[in-house]
Order: sequence, then structure tokens, then C-alpha cells
Amino acid sequence: MRNPLCRPTVAVALFLTLVSSASAAVTPVRFSGERRQSFDEGWRFFKGDAPGAEQPGFDDSQWRQLQLPHDWAIEGPFDSKANPHTGALPISGTGWYRKSFTVPDAAKDRFLSIMFDGAQNNAHVFLNGEEIGSRPYGYISFSVDLTGHLKFGGQTNVLAVRLTPEDRSSRWYPGAGIYRNVWLDVTGPVHVGQWGTYITTPEVSEEKATVTAKVDIRNRTQSQARMTVQTAILDPAGKPVTRVATPADVPARSTQTVTANLTVNRPQRWDMEHPAMYTLVSEVLDANKKVVDRYTTPFGIRSIKFDREQGFLLNGRHVKIQGVCDHHDLGALGAAVNRRATERQIEILKKAGVNAIRTSHNPPSPELLDLCDRMGIVVMDESFDMWKRPKVPNGYAKYFDEWSERDVRDFVRRDRNHPSVIMWSIGNEIPEQNSPDGGEMAKRLTGFFHQEDPTRPTTSAFNSPEGAIRNHLGDNVDLFGVNYRPWQYEQFQKEHPTWIVYGSETSSCVSSRGVYHLPVEKYQKHESLQLSGYDIIAPSWAYCPDVEFFYQDKLPNVLGEFVWTGFDYIGEPTPYFGGGGRGADSSKDWPSRSSYFGFIDLAGFPKDRFYLYQSQWTTKPMVHVLPHWNWAGREGQAIPVMAYTNADEVELFLNGKSLGRKKRFSESVVIPVGRNASRDEKFSSKYRLEWQVPYAPGTLKAVAWSAGKQVAVDEVRTAGAPARLTMVPDRATIQADGEDLSFITVRVEDKDGNLVPGADNLVHFAVTGAGALRAVDNGNAATEESFQADHRKAFSGMALVIVNGHKGQKGRIHIVATGDGLAQAATDIVTR
Repeated sequence: MRNPLCRPTVAVALFLTLVSSASAAVTPVRFSGERRQSFDEGWRFFKGDAPGAEQPGFDDSQWRQLQLPHDWAIEGPFDSKANPHTGALPISGTGWYRKSFTVPDAAKDRFLSIMFDGAQNNAHVFLNGEEIGSRPYGYISFSVDLTGHLKFGGQTNVLAVRLTPEDRSSRWYPGAGIYRNVWLDVTGPVHVGQWGTYITTPEVSEEKATVTAKVDIRNRTQSQARMTVQTAILDPAGKPVTRVATPADVPARSTQTVTANLTVNRPQRWDMEHPAMYTLVSEVLDANKKVVDRYTTPFGIRSIKFDREQGFLLNGRHVKIQGVCDHHDLGALGAAVNRRATERQIEILKKAGVNAIRTSHNPPSPELLDLCDRMGIVVMDESFDMWKRPKVPNGYAKYFDEWSERDVRDFVRRDRNHPSVIMWSIGNEIPEQNSPDGGEMAKRLTGFFHQEDPTRPTTSAFNSPEGAIRNHLGDNVDLFGVNYRPWQYEQFQKEHPTWIVYGSETSSCVSSRGVYHLPVEKYQKHESLQLSGYDIIAPSWAYCPDVEFFYQDKLPNVLGEFVWTGFDYIGEPTPYFGGGGRGADSSKDWPSRSSYFGFIDLAGFPKDRFYLYQSQWTTKPMVHVLPHWNWAGREGQAIPVMAYTNADEVELFLNGKSLGRKKRFSESVVIPVGRNASRDEKFSSKYRLEWQVPYAPGTLKAVAWSAGKQVAVDEVRTAGAPARLTMVPDRATIQADGEDLSFITVRVEDKDGNLVPGADNLVHFAVTGAGALRAVDNGNAATEESFQADHRKAFSGMALVIVNGHKGQKGRIHIVATGDGLAQAATDIVTR
């Protein structure tokens, strides 16, 4: 059963069964006592145009049957002639979705609508042959009213959706299709409106909190409705803590806002360490005190403040923002939202010390915000990558004039009750920074955000801060975000004494997991299409993480940073932009099709840079040593060895012999950087420890010490030839709902169990029993292997296989991995 966490639901006195037509051949979706229900099952899909497909009588019997969410582009194939910026995948074209259903006569006095969490993009929605709604922006949630267009009783209704995403509509991989969840909303004639609650906590202390709830009551009848709105708060355990009843007279065919002020004594405040979630229950009672609508909204009790000198304060406590920017794709799963895949990403990020996410550069899935609420991550919620001036020919600029106000208002109303959301971004690297009218445009957008939610600040990520200052965009946001200019933070603070400054996009270091090139030097490209894991390579505008650490330490009142990026993502394979018809030289870059920016690769495996951030952002003792220790042919030659730690000092051993201790911050490691970070293109970093170690096969071990005690150990060993496979699932038990996933790490090891760092063996997967193979990956940004095959080459000795359980089938999923010349591996996943 779908987890309705953080989803508004309403109890209604109607048992409604939606039965698919015979041609759809899917299990009926049943409704009993809830207003909001999943509408994901029973769809048919066709890739290509299909004239007349909106008509009820159209024959879709040969179309593919599927369950949403669905991303058709991730299915491939990769195309060397396609745009590498968007992953060289088929993101454009036309796609049709159809769903057939019946509505009983008992629902004739009800009001039905469909909510799309996102459809990529240019969506047109038809019911029984008539167009009833459309939305061009693929990242925005929108609803379409079905009432007045439905057939009842045994008559079949046909809902059809036509999508026409365009090439060069995005600067990264957007996906294609109905890639987020779809919901059916069933109400009576008087009900809480869509996103109809707005909850604020104007006073919060340890002793008590004041909760103000504004509830929009919609009356769709022809006469005035005299109602009572009963508002209650449930604590995190589901126990009622306070309640208030408010009478309301709602005029005919209108919406009335009812305000309730409630007090919660000794509140459990939402914090990163204890993200306590309350629930607001809004009940609409008629004149006979009968409940005709019930709407629930999760929320958190917390206070936020942004201060020029103190930085970001959460419940009065200073918190440094240790954030990442992330695009919305889920690696091998593409853009199709999956709750467990999103949860796994957050779990991995938190291990690095991440406490904030920037939704680059668009409204996120509701699931991401739900999970951030529950897992204690704060969010910069971002709206647009462009306004009127285009970055790509078919981007949002085509729709900005007509849709920007509605998109902003819907975006804020959907997300404003999430305690995780702490700031609204009106745009990323907007070209209007350099336009005289940019300030007025920023003022207009900020006004919409403030009207819908005056409790949170607006911001924008400026990559041309001088232009943003000159044209007054900086004056028309509440927080000044700076992209890739940490050496200017202090200047901006001095020149604008009231401004609050932070790094909205930082570093953009690039690397490949487990790959090391010698000598250690900065370069633009490498013939291998991989980039060194020594964490020193960055594009011309960017720099290694150490530079940002330095300025963040120097200026503690800077709010913090959002690193580009947490995870690798599909598209933008900087610096390899080959293919796409760019000529013979650029074709040498193929098949690079994914980014190298993440400190976690596309498969979810941490790179070395992950541990560099962990050494600065966490307190649990840790040490990480790099590189691998397989350097045959370099015996006796010096290999640069680095250690990242949050301990006091590290002692390095080779085959049991100490190579000396080094204290953290006591000496600098000189690393190459771009000219923008340093005129001599060198930077002295105190955030790394380095030894030059003459290579000899064996064991390289780093021992971390604090206060005279050994607190952490890490080691790498010289591996022999590939001999066997091992498989380690992230979870051995999953739900039998067709959606829950197990992510299984596959390792190529030698006979002694050491990871073979250069192994690229082809691994085949066989999945039997109560589940199926969902996707495969290996974290390699430069391969055209399909994500949906039953095999994958290892990359730097590792691969990933993702499986899901069959819906409603409890039992075991049996997964076997085989490779030529390798002992096979097997594992079982239990489905419940």
C-alpha cells in the first residue's frame, strides 16, 4: 500500500470504486473513506503521436500497460548524436497516456479532480475527448477538475494525457513522461480547498508554541453554506493536544478563509536531530454537526531566523548550512520518482554531514520534501532556472510571461507547510542579472512569494553578482546567494552592511570514483574520459572544496554553502561535451553522458571527496586514505598518499612500518587550482594530510588519533587478480508493494576478499522469485550501457543492481551475479 506520509487526506462518506475498462486490463482501484487516493495504476502508454488518442473510442489495446510514475527517456537508448547536456537520451517527442475507469451513480453529487505531481512536459489533459486542462512547466504540480465531464454508472470514462517535451528545453536531463505520482481527489460540495491549509508558528519557545492555521473552505453549491470548522492538532504520537471550533458562513461558489489560533504547551520542536512532526486536522461540519470533509496536514513547530552576524538560527541555535545542490533524477531510475530511492540518497548524504539540500533548479517532488521533514534536512526550495531570457531555445522562457505568477503561487501553496523549507529561490543564474529590468522582475517574483508566505526569505543564486548588484536584483531578495566567488563574500558584506550572504553554489570539483592519474596535476580533460579522484580537477569557473572551506572558516557569519553537487546526475558531462554533431574532435568525448560533479557517483557510491566533506562536516571520528594501492610497474616510485580526517592527527603505515604522524591543520598541502582562485594557480590547503610513499605492494593503513587515543582506522590493500563476486544489499527486507527497492552493491574481489580497484568485468544478473530487476548501474559517467539491462560491467571494481518486489506477492527474491572466471555471488531479499 502506498505510504501517504505527508499527504493531505480527507475522509468522505462515500465508497467509490473506479473500475478500468476491459481494454486496460488492470486491477480496479478502490476508494473507501479517504478523499485522496493514488491514481497511478492501470495506464497505457504509447511513444509517438497518435491522432485521435484523446477520443474514448480510440483503440489502445496494443499500447504498453504500466504503472506510474514513468520516465520514458531513461529506457534509452543512448544516442551519440543526441545532446550530451541532457544525457544523450530520448527526452523529446510525443507521448500519450490513457486510463479508462467507471464512476458509480452514487458519486454524482461529488466533486472529482486529478492531481499531477509533475508531468514532463507540455501536458494536455483530456477527459472523454474534451481537453480539460494543460500545464507547460514539467516540474510544477497541478490539478484538473473532472466534475462536469464525467459519465456515471457503468459508462466508461477515458482520461488521456498528451506530452510533447522538446529538445534543448533543459540544461540537464529532465526525463520525459508522467514521472511523478498522480492522485484522485473526491470531495463533497463544501470542502477544504486544494493545498487549502497554511500553518505558521509565530511564537515558539521551550514552554509553548502558538500555531496559526488558515483554512480555505470552498463552497461549490449555489447557496450560502453555514459550517463549522473544527481545527485540532495531533502530537507526533498521534495524540490530540488542542482543538478549536470556528463558525463560518461561506458564500455560494466561493472560498472563505477561516483562521484558528492554537496553543501547544511544551512543544516538541522540529530540529535536525529531532525532526518532530505534528498533524493539523481540519474538519468541516455542516449545520447538523456532521463531518462532511476532513483534511490532514503534517507540519513542524520550529522557528527560523537569518541574522547578519549570527547566521542561520534554528530554534535560536546557530546552524551552519552544510548543503548540496542536487538535480531531480535518481540515477539509473531516471526522473521517475521513487520514495525509497529518494530516502536512500538522503541517508547517504547525511553520512557525509549534509544538513541542507538545494532543489536545483526547480520545484522538487513532494516525496523529497516529505522525507526532508522526517529526516531533519533543511531545504532551499527553488522555482526556476530561467525567466524571460532563455538559456536554451525551448526552456521556461517560452512560458514565463503567461505562467510565472501562477507557477510561483501554486509552488508556494504546495510546499509552505513543510518545516524543512527555510528559503525560497526565485531563480538560478538568471541572465536578467545583467539586464536593466532585472531588479523589477526580481521584485515582482519576490512579491508573489511574500504574499503567499511572508515567513520565509527569498533568495537567488547569482553567478554575476556585480550585475545583480548593479541592476538591483540583490536589493530585491532577502538573502544574497553567491555562486563560485567565496573570495568576494567579505567584500559584499562590507559594501552592503545589511545583506546576508552565503554560497548558493560552490566548488564544482569533478572526479571519477576510484580513478587516480599521476602525476597529480590540474588538467582540462583526460583521454580516459575519467577525472582524477585526488579532488583537484575543476572547470575554469570552479575550484576544489578546500578553497570554500577556507573562506567559510574565515567568515563564520556567512550562512554556509550548497556544494555542486551531492550526487552525480545524468547530463552536463563537464568537461566532456562531445557528440551532438559538434564535429570529429568533440566526438572523442563520447560516450560521456553524465556529470562528474557529485561527491557521490550516479550509483550512490561515495567518491573520495565524500570523505573530505565528512572530515569537515562531522564529529564522529573518521579517517579516509587514498588512493588505491595497486600500482604495478611503479615499484619504488613515490605515490602521493592523502588522508582526510576530523581527528587530531594521523599516522600512516606501509606494511606495518610507520611513515610518521601528521597533525591536522599543522601543515599545508599545495594543490593546483584555477586562476580565479589563485593567481599562481596554487592553493595551500590545511584540510588534507599528505605523504609521498615509495610504492611497494601490501597494506597501506591510516590510524587517526585524538587526545592521545586511537579513534579511527582506514586501510587499502594491494589486490590480486579478480576471483569472485560479492553482493551486499542495503536492505534485506522490503515491502511487497511493487515500489519499494533494495539496492545491492556488487564487488569484484580477489581470492582474499580485497576489492580489485581496476576491475571492469562484465557481470550478469538473474532475478527470480517474488520480485524483478529494476535497474543496473556502476557509477561510470562515460558508458552507453543500458540502465535496464540484465548485465553491467564493473567500474573501479563495483556495480549496482536494483530490485523491487512484485506487488502483493510476499516471499523471497533470489538474485545471482555471475561473471566469466569469477566465483558467483547470490543473495535473497524478503518481501513482506
